Amino acid sequence: MKRISALSITLFVFAFILLTSCPKEQTTQDSELEKRESIFDRVVHIELELITEIPEVFRWCDRLDLKKHRINVGDAELHVEEEGKGTPLVLINGGPGGTHHYFHPWFSNAKDYARVIYYDQRGCGLSDFEPGKDGYSVQQAVRDLDATRKALNIEKWVVLGYSYGGFLAQYYTINHPENVSGLILLGATPGMWVKTGPSRQNEFLSDEERNKKEEIRKQLNELDKEKDLSRKKYIQLLIYNNFINGDWKCQHFYKPSPERMAQAALYEWDHDNNFNGIMNSSANRVDMTGAFDINPIPTLILEGKWDLTWSEKKAEILKENHPNARMVIFENAGHGIYDEETDKFFSVLEEFVKTLPEISSSDVNEYKDLLIEWEKNRKASPDYIMETTGWGRNSSKNLAKAYTRKWLNRFDKPRNFLRIGFALYDFEKYEEALFVFEKMKAFAETQKEKEYRALALIWQGHMLDLMGKRQEAVTRYQQVVDMNISDSWQHDQYGLRYKVSPYAKERIKEPFKRIENQNPD
Repeated sequence: MKRISALSITLFVFAFILLTSCPKEQTTQDSELEKRESIFDRVVHIELELITEIPEVFRWCDRLDLKKHRINVGDAELHVEEEGKGTPLVLINGGPGGTHHYFHPWFSNAKDYARVIYYDQRGCGLSDFEPGKDGYSVQQAVRDLDATRKALNIEKWVVLGYSYGGFLAQYYTINHPENVSGLILLGATPGMWVKTGPSRQNEFLSDEERNKKEEIRKQLNELDKEKDLSRKKYIQLLIYNNFINGDWKCQHFYKPSPERMAQAALYEWDHDNNFNGIMNSSANRVDMTGAFDINPIPTLILEGKWDLTWSEKKAEILKENHPNARMVIFENAGHGIYDEETDKFFSVLEEFVKTLPEISSSDVNEYKDLLIEWEKNRKASPDYIMETTGWGRNSSKNLAKAYTRKWLNRFDKPRNFLRIGFALYDFEKYEEALFVFEKMKAFAETQKEKEYRALALIWQGHMLDLMGKRQEAVTRYQQVVDMNISDSWQHDQYGLRYKVSPYAKERIKEPFKRIENQNPD
């Protein structure tokens, strides 16, 4: 039997209010928001039961006065909506795997001075779930976006990217600067191979709320076994139950209304199977560090002070990569901003759009020439080589040939030391590999990476065994035994899988013998 609670009654009241007001009035104003519950209140609300039916709430696309298109981008059709007139402003939602529904109804506030363009990326929302012959990728996403621009007969537009959409907005800009009249980065993913620090998403969650999230996952798994839920239904129920049990605090400053939580679950996260993982993997191969040093395109960075998606230093890291940008911090906002400090947000947006300067074609052409040089230098950098190389023999050959000791001073991940050490081992440069693994151990100690410190010691022992320095090798293995680490590691290219400390104990009894890299890349 379905559970009827105060939550259901509240939803009915909110739905009635929404049905009897116009879109402009539906946008919650800042003065009203100040009265709402915020993360600072630390209110803990735990539902007694798992909600298995999400309340029916309307989709904003069906309630707003929008012009809707199906735009063919070559091998798929994208869902596109428009409202307003003026400067073209395209909105790129987050995810990967979110939808344009994030932006409704708030961006209707911009329709008096902008031609607001909403769309769902290929594989998401109301667009085709069609990866095409090359599969889903950020390169494909950029091609689709520009195909949409052409189909709408737009010469230049302001590109606004939210969260992961901020990554796409930046990537689109460096690929098509001649088509961008302004760049807006809203709570944007930096798009850089740099450590932004740990997320703060659990900062305002109580122990009860954290435990409830684990319980919800277990309950849903049991429900899935019983009723064989579709993947979409499972995700919707997971999002909704997490939200109403405090998970809203992970990215919001103010608690969303009950109907907004239902809308988020039903309409704001919808994508093809494994889309999120595929696109994250694709995005992680792109580093835009230094790409905007002399960017002539007006750029606006909008950050919520309480955007807990990132560490506190993320905003400044992004700003440093956009030295000519203007950054505005919103004191009472989380990840979205436009739905929490609505009045201020749209005031800043309107000023930016209405005062955009003309960008000379010579400045754009100069920037494009410099981007070619930047790309060339980027591909020659150790960071790029390490992030884009595989673990097989061919990659090892290229790494061993390109490597210099100066690389080691740039590494900020222990796996990079490991990869270089393996490359040198593959080509029997044992002494230099030993040097790299020693550097890896020192780096892992500074980062308090216990497992990587143990791996560095094991592979030091391997190199010493192969160099005939058995006693020194045993000393390294013994240190790993004393660390008492039972975690398993595997190196598929060598067909090697082991539990860390027990493996080191075996190597004390029997020296390491060379094994070949079986992966040709």
